[in-house]
Amino acid sequence: MTKPSDNPADPFKKALAEATRVLADDPDLGVSYSVDPPGLMADAVRLPQVSRRMTREEVLIARGTADGFALRHRFHDAGLHARYRPSGQMARDLYEAMETARCEAVGARAMPGTAGNIDAVIAAEAAKRGYAQAREAGEVPLSVAAGYMLRHLATGRPLPKGADNAMALWRGFIEEQAGGTLDRLDEVLADQAGFARFARQVIADLGYGDQLGDDPDAQEDEAEDEGAETDEDAPEEYGEEQGEDSDEADASSERSQDALQDAAQAHVSPDDLADMDMGEEAELPEGEAPLEPPPPAPHSEADPDYKVFTAEFDEEVKAEDLAEPAELERLRAYLDQQLDPLKGAVGRLANKLQRRLLAQQSRSWEFDCEEGILDAGRLARVVANPTTPLSFKVEKDTEFRDTVVTLLLDNSGSMRGRPISIAAICADVLARTLERCDVKVEILGFTTRAWKGGQSREKWLSEGRPMAPGRLNDLRHIIYKSADAPWRRARQNLGLMMKEGLLKENIDGEALEWAHRRMMARPEARRILMVISDGAPVDDSTLSVNAANYLEKHLRDVIAMVERRKAVELIAIGIGHDVTRYYQRAVTITDVEQLAGAMTEQLAALFDKDPRGRARMIGIRRAV
Repeated sequence: MTKPSDNPADPFKKALAEATRVLADDPDLGVSYSVDPPGLMADAVRLPQVSRRMTREEVLIARGTADGFALRHRFHDAGLHARYRPSGQMARDLYEAMETARCEAVGARAMPGTAGNIDAVIAAEAAKRGYAQAREAGEVPLSVAAGYMLRHLATGRPLPKGADNAMALWRGFIEEQAGGTLDRLDEVLADQAGFARFARQVIADLGYGDQLGDDPDAQEDEAEDEGAETDEDAPEEYGEEQGEDSDEADASSERSQDALQDAAQAHVSPDDLADMDMGEEAELPEGEAPLEPPPPAPHSEADPDYKVFTAEFDEEVKAEDLAEPAELERLRAYLDQQLDPLKGAVGRLANKLQRRLLAQQSRSWEFDCEEGILDAGRLARVVANPTTPLSFKVEKDTEFRDTVVTLLLDNSGSMRGRPISIAAICADVLARTLERCDVKVEILGFTTRAWKGGQSREKWLSEGRPMAPGRLNDLRHIIYKSADAPWRRARQNLGLMMKEGLLKENIDGEALEWAHRRMMARPEARRILMVISDGAPVDDSTLSVNAANYLEKHLRDVIAMVERRKAVELIAIGIGHDVTRYYQRAVTITDVEQLAGAMTEQLAALFDKDPRGRARMIGIRRAV
């Protein structure tokens, strides 16, 4: 048993280490505290030591240093940085200072709380170096002033005391020499490669262009040109390496050249010449047309006749790409606040599910086998009667080992309000619960990019409104959490469901087929797909120009395909909507408050070893 630490600073250091890993988006990042100078390595950070007294200055500097290193680790690519690094010392100092300021400014924009912590470190460094008392520009390094100025321009925040004086001493010179280039700062701040080129231009503007070294972009272009020239020479070199075949190849090449010259004199095109060289093989049987290219693959495996007018505007997007990190954090906080009274009930259900799953993970054995592990418990029989054969035992596999679960959530407008909030928090809690039991979980959502057709409908109108165009809206399939991503990294993403304007139409058939394809690409032996929806597929744009049951028929076809193949176990929960009309395994709830219980019971039933208990709990009803 580990003895509790009596150092009052240890809880703070532990919390700061965890916060640093989260901010760096790297759970494996090593965090240590030392009296040595702070530093950032590829997989670890060294922070200033925090004494038992935990003075305010110590705490602020430790937090600011941790935030600065974490943001550098998260937003900085070392290989890309090295590619554009100048060769001269002064140019290199400027380049490093500007890149550090860029990482911290990007972090401050996404996570404003980091800016205040980093300001404390800047203030301490400026006080240590006496920048507040400086009266001439020569008393402050230009690289330091350039980094301060870039941070100020990128964040709009006033600099701490001392740093503001350092920037003011050099500001006139920097603006005079590089003001035009600095106007482009916002355009390149989030793009490290673009920013590196921007920084090199600023360095040149400040008079240190001779220290930049070779332009890496120009070298890449030259390498591509050299590669193209090498490719043009390749056939000659290849022919020389063929040994006995080289003479034959040369002869063939000479015949081809002679034929090309004869063709030019006779005004015959090279294409016609190719047909002439093929002889009788190039001639088609009389009355037959040339072979046409094969028709494109159908858009849906379940129904070859299902049509999509255009998939040009569809998107499969990660949740974090639909909102800024700060907005996701705010939406997640709002989600937690709205559902705080429900968390207790959902948590109890999740714990109940976890206990069931962990109970089934306990080891079980088959006894009296002819091979396996020697069963010591039955050796007494052998001692009593030596003619009795030895008994062996074999460990049984648990039914849900090597399993992946996908939760496919309807993100249509009718789910707005409490239904989508409860669906989001239930998905969140179940993902966390199943992850504890070594079951991978994927959370997906489906909606459309626009109401009433979007760009697909506009294109259809511009092309003269062809009859029966098929699906006529822009799909949006959202990945809230991939199966391989840990829950803690995807937690914020679920707040996106609270975003105003996200929930629109629902085209269930294509979403289900998309989720099924993703699951089939997974290596797990067992795949479970749970669909949560509150209504039949509806898209006004599509249904206004196709048959009234067009989307519903496709959904039925996709369900039939998934259930027929049996590679994925499919279950559904309908919120106020009878999904048993579509799915073989389904349950309908009338009140959204029942969703948490329904989800946990359905999953627990699938892992139940007793088939009768499984059928009893899941309430299987076949579609009418």
